[in-house]
Amino acid sequence: MIAPKEPENEGERLELLKSFNILDSLPEADYDNITKIAAEICGVPIALVSLIDDRRQWFKSHHGLNVTETPKEFAFCAHAINTPNQPFVINDSREDERFHDNPLVTGDPHVVFYAGIPLTTNKGMPLGTLCVIDNKPHQLTNEQLETLKALSNQVIKLLELRKANANLQTSLNDLNDKNKALEKFAYLAAHDLKSPLLNISSLAQIFIQDYKGKIDAEGLEILNLIIKSSENLTGLVEGLLDYSKSESVLVEKKSNLRFQDLKKDIQNLFKVDDNVAIQFNSEIQELNINKTAIHQILINLIANAIKYNDKDCIEINIDLSDADGFYKFAVSDNGPGIAPEHQEKIFQLFHKLNKYDKFGRTGNGIGLATVKKLVKKLGGEIGVSSVVGKGASFNFTLKK
Repeated sequence: MIAPKEPENEGERLELLKSFNILDSLPEADYDNITKIAAEICGVPIALVSLIDDRRQWFKSHHGLNVTETPKEFAFCAHAINTPNQPFVINDSREDERFHDNPLVTGDPHVVFYAGIPLTTNKGMPLGTLCVIDNKPHQLTNEQLETLKALSNQVIKLLELRKANANLQTSLNDLNDKNKALEKFAYLAAHDLKSPLLNISSLAQIFIQDYKGKIDAEGLEILNLIIKSSENLTGLVEGLLDYSKSESVLVEKKSNLRFQDLKKDIQNLFKVDDNVAIQFNSEIQELNINKTAIHQILINLIANAIKYNDKDCIEINIDLSDADGFYKFAVSDNGPGIAPEHQEKIFQLFHKLNKYDKFGRTGNGIGLATVKKLVKKLGGEIGVSSVVGKGASFNFTLKK
């Protein structure tokens, strides 16, 4: 018996093989289907997807053979990878000085015929072979060899796809970790900013009350600007907190919610203003939904409809219907409407359509971004339809 030679660039080849993270992995149907086809086409009892590491040949798929690996020094495939761009065929190993006394020839599985197609990557590195084996002399036609080559290409594509998917998953996990860290930072930063901002506003108000008679008009104006700026910044911080906490809302499981209870909860929140009429319309009696999320979505949309309405009497309609596995909501108002060029931008974080709302407060451009984030995470979509001067309708779906 003649042991196989070590391939050129063996260190690099082994590193490449290791990068596929496939050695000692569980069986997979895609590889087993290929070896089954290879054995059937070539008319032999055994077909293998064999990968050669530094000490063994390990079988990712072993059709017709019960073992999963053999020592590298006995492996026909270890010879085959030394000619990475051509088939390695032994018609009768008993007559070949390299193999006639090989334990795999003289004992189980009695390898007499062997044909291996190296599994060569696009870098020219052989990882192993797709091989077929018989326990008696055999010959393959050119057509059978070409078919084996085609099947070996499919094995390489499966390996590369597996590696690409693993790399993608690693990148996604890294990105997810970074997003979580960023959201945590935003939450902590916003939380830590809130208290001093409230202190600045409160101290400025106390200063005005205690020293109003000793401060001229210009001084009072500056102090009022400090209070207003602090309140605006506090609103921005609270918006950031809501946005960063919106993910935690999604942890809550769906539950059954009566439509009448949803209607009552929302109307009670906004009943303090006699100039606001909120109408609910639906034939659905009960929803299976994330209760906290739907409350947060509707409160944001209704609050916006009130804050940016230009009518003396504000009318808001909430329509709910059933549509192919989704709940379909529409929140419509009789406000000033939204121009077409702004209808996509309003869902972007920090995008503000108006500098001030009807109460003179500065918006923060976070509310609608939070709504969109919740809707998307709940498997739905959101958009707006509007004609300037004739109100707007925010339409969104939530997966059942």
